[in-house]
Amino acid sequence: MKSTVLEDLDRRGLIFQITHDELDETLQDSQTLYCGFDPTADSLHAGSLLLLMGLANFRRHGHKPVALVGGATGLIGDPTGKSDERVLLTDDILTQNADALGIQIRTILDRAMGMHTQSLVSTKGTDIPIVNNADWMKPWSFIDFLRDVGKHFRVNAMMQKDSVKSRLNEREQGISYTEFSYMLIQAYDFYHLLENEGCVLQIGGSDQWGNITAGTDLIRRRTSKSAYGLTFPLLMTADGKKMGKTESGALWLDANKTKPYVFYQYWVGRDDSQVVDLLKKFTFISVDEIDEMAKADNRGELQRRLAYELTWLVHGKDVADTVVAASKMLFGAPIENLSDEDLASLFADVPSTQIKREDLENGIGLLQLFSDTGLQKSNGAARRLVEQGGAYINNNRISDTDRVVTMDDLASESMLVLRAGKKKYHLISVS
Repeated sequence: MKSTVLEDLDRRGLIFQITHDELDETLQDSQTLYCGFDPTADSLHAGSLLLLMGLANFRRHGHKPVALVGGATGLIGDPTGKSDERVLLTDDILTQNADALGIQIRTILDRAMGMHTQSLVSTKGTDIPIVNNADWMKPWSFIDFLRDVGKHFRVNAMMQKDSVKSRLNEREQGISYTEFSYMLIQAYDFYHLLENEGCVLQIGGSDQWGNITAGTDLIRRRTSKSAYGLTFPLLMTADGKKMGKTESGALWLDANKTKPYVFYQYWVGRDDSQVVDLLKKFTFISVDEIDEMAKADNRGELQRRLAYELTWLVHGKDVADTVVAASKMLFGAPIENLSDEDLASLFADVPSTQIKREDLENGIGLLQLFSDTGLQKSNGAARRLVEQGGAYINNNRISDTDRVVTMDDLASESMLVLRAGKKKYHLISVS
């Protein structure tokens, strides 16, 4: 390809569809592009990461990204990928969500410019514009919108779009006129941003193809200007689930919704068959370096690198370094210098017991504690464990069978960790 950004995206497997071959030549010069984000929550989740990577890659190649937060479309609800009608949020909640997403998007995209910075353009002093389509959609009257925008759309063509067709085929649910009209608003967003921000390209997930092409069609009908669309592939896990979905729900990018330790461990758990592909799509490490890394037979190393890079991008390098250090505690490193919150997140899947503060202040025999928590069946079994070198407090081996556990053994403000053998942990918290 002629343009460096499309060449890079193509090598990383990030291109699914392009509306026009002429886009390659157009992108040889710096262009403005945009991507839309849905403010149905006050944080993005892992499903949005590929879109952020797309904007970041374009920016790193000298192009000018714009992020759109859909304060207007959020009031409607995109039917794409949905089997049920969305619960409509209030204007106030959507405004709060949009503001929170704007900060999150800008923080992550700015951080992306400092990662693996070889051969990058300078963006010093330039902020990514964050726009809200409520600003230009709300002034419209319904009649004016139908006259000026609706007349350019044919219902039979709209019904052939996958997002609409899939809902029409589900006869019990169907699709409301509210959701049916979503496509017109997103199409007008593209037209508005072309006219006011100079956006010639809209990017999105492959499920947005119908909405994106609706925008290019509207622009073609209303102007003589060129506009393009590009989509990324939707990512699934090895067992066919949407990437970023966990048993407890979405994998959020907000540290208050999904703890950085949980976020990191999710990516560590990716399947061997997918990790090289994920490294290319979700990091800024060069493709050649990733291919070299893949040749080495270091089991789990690629997953840990993927998890570190993504935690760095989303939460910052200091947090990523802390998470890596803490994760080593799961494999025997001394457990220290953590807060209660961090320790609880790290050992979220470990059985736990709460004890009274006064009991720990007075001291509890180690054998009794191992027995009371169920790590050992009896004091005698706990004694044998200690004598055989298999008893640990905060991953420090204990060899004294008369050892008394006190407040001095806390690894955080009010927690400590017992371990029996190599992998059997138990979290103790003080009330």
